[in-house]
Amino acid sequence: METSKMAVNKTTALTQGLERIPDQLGYLIISDGAVLASSGDLENDEQTAAILSELVATACGLRLQRGHDPPFKRLSVVFGEHSLLVTVSGQKLFVVKRQNHVQEPVAV
Repeated sequence: METSKMAVNKTTALTQGLERIPDQLGYLIISDGAVLASSGDLENDEQTAAILSELVATACGLRLQRGHDPPFKRLSVVFGEHSLLVTVSGQKLFVVKRQNHVQEPVAV
């Protein structure tokens, strides 16, 4: 029982900030291609997790400088109505699906 309570507390600590992001439609936390936590439109979305893990791995291959850290901290994939925002932190990928605010062009 105590072990499951610790796992819940650890998951809550991981997701705490993600749940407060404005206009978020869902999130994924990925480690080594596996979904650690998920919610909303991305709940249990193993396929998106696998695709984004591969995308990050490919982007990491675009290193301009040698080093152990990824060459970026955040990666955005922008669609018409929403965006997938990927943040790399340690061995984890934090993915948030956010609603885009499309502004109508101003007629002059």
